[in-house]
Amino acid sequence: MGKEIFYGIIPGILIFLLFLGVNIAPFVVFGAVLAGIYFLMARQGGGNMGGLATRNKSSRHTVPKTNVTFADIGGQERAKKELKESLDFLIHKDKIEQYGIRPIKGVLLAGPPGTGKTLMAKAAANYTNSAFLAASGSQFVEMYVGVGAQRIREMFKEIRTMAEKNGQSSGIIFIDEIDVIGGKREGQQQREYDQTLNQLLTEMDGIATNDKPRILVMAATNRKDMLDSALLRPGRFDRHVTVDLPDKAARQQILTIHTENKPLADNVILEQIAQETFGFSGAQLESVANEAAIYAMRDNASKIERKHFSYAVDKVMMGEKVDREATGEEKRRVAMHELGHAIASELVRPGSVSQVTLSPRGQALGYVRQNPMEDRYLYTRDALEKQIIVCLAGAVSEEIYYGGRSTGSKNDFEQALGMAQEIVQSGMSSLGIVNMKLVDNNRVHEEVNRLLENLLEQTREMLKKYDHVYQTSVSILLEQEVLHGDFFRDLLKQDTANAELAM
Repeated sequence: MGKEIFYGIIPGILIFLLFLGVNIAPFVVFGAVLAGIYFLMARQGGGNMGGLATRNKSSRHTVPKTNVTFADIGGQERAKKELKESLDFLIHKDKIEQYGIRPIKGVLLAGPPGTGKTLMAKAAANYTNSAFLAASGSQFVEMYVGVGAQRIREMFKEIRTMAEKNGQSSGIIFIDEIDVIGGKREGQQQREYDQTLNQLLTEMDGIATNDKPRILVMAATNRKDMLDSALLRPGRFDRHVTVDLPDKAARQQILTIHTENKPLADNVILEQIAQETFGFSGAQLESVANEAAIYAMRDNASKIERKHFSYAVDKVMMGEKVDREATGEEKRRVAMHELGHAIASELVRPGSVSQVTLSPRGQALGYVRQNPMEDRYLYTRDALEKQIIVCLAGAVSEEIYYGGRSTGSKNDFEQALGMAQEIVQSGMSSLGIVNMKLVDNNRVHEEVNRLLENLLEQTREMLKKYDHVYQTSVSILLEQEVLHGDFFRDLLKQDTANAELAM
């Protein structure tokens, strides 16, 4: 009501001054400036009159309790165990005092996107009887100096008030994407981010820090290397929990969790899907299960079948099918290119080809989906050379049947170059153990070229023997656009057996 009266009085005063012959232009300009300042401050301050003060505390950071538990998070057993142990310090206070253990003040969850860091924070809210607040790093970034620091102070004050009100002896603050405010401080320039970070450091381990109620700060980031060293030291973030990409067993567990409410056909074996999805994050695996269900619904199928999961893996890995229509000759060239990859992959790693596809997805006109057989994190020179041969085989196939290469090999060559450089950098080349900063770049380039030329020649000799497989397979691909791995392997074995008999 007060605002309406205020808005009614101002025009009346202006009209009265105008009637008296007073020049009201300065008053109008001054009022417009005040209104602009008011609008900006209200917008930055979350709609509050003060602008710099964030009065609406209860709704800014409070999050509703979730039903997520650690049992709902597939894999990440080591990370869950370490996080639970940190939370246990809030529960078993007498026990840690008995051993003279200093309470943990901060837990940093670091790892690639989609691995379950935020999900773990939700589970932590249910694991311990603590007050819980959550915020994103971007909520503390403002154009006005000091706003972020004030919001940090208010959040810590809010969690203490909430804990005391609920009769709880501890509280948990979760800050997602903490690298937004916790980046490395450089030079003498004081930025708004620096003041916000300074305030966070003070609240976590400052002179005025109050241990009652006890506050645990949890944070998540994809870029741990970007964080300031003062934030990472003991006494601030004591525990650094790595939430990494899941291994095969964890992938199967994640798929089991996300398919519990889905009708699966008998031919769906989650272990096989887990094996085919090496390098997938938990979020990607959830998307695979969801997309498979969508494909089944499109087909009006009563259950989700193996082919639906195959389509879903392709979509998550490569993107949705596109409408690009290649010419007949271009399709044949792409088919030859992909068959080169498939034949080389089967020869160097038997059983590795899941399917060869000619339909365009994302930026690819065709692709070979490979089954990694097992998760590998350590590579010998032999393993890297075999993978380079697979990368080069597409271009070599084009050379054999078309007399030259195409732009479709660009990405293959980038991968092959990267692996050849890895051989040199790891001391597995004829250069021996080298310091890449000291060795001449020309020597490295010559060694990489020598490695690739030798492997190109090996690939040519390997693929020239399988003309019958090329001709048979390309006809199937041009007609059906998909060549399944089992059929392709049978064809390759049959051709190999016939060649041995001819000899």
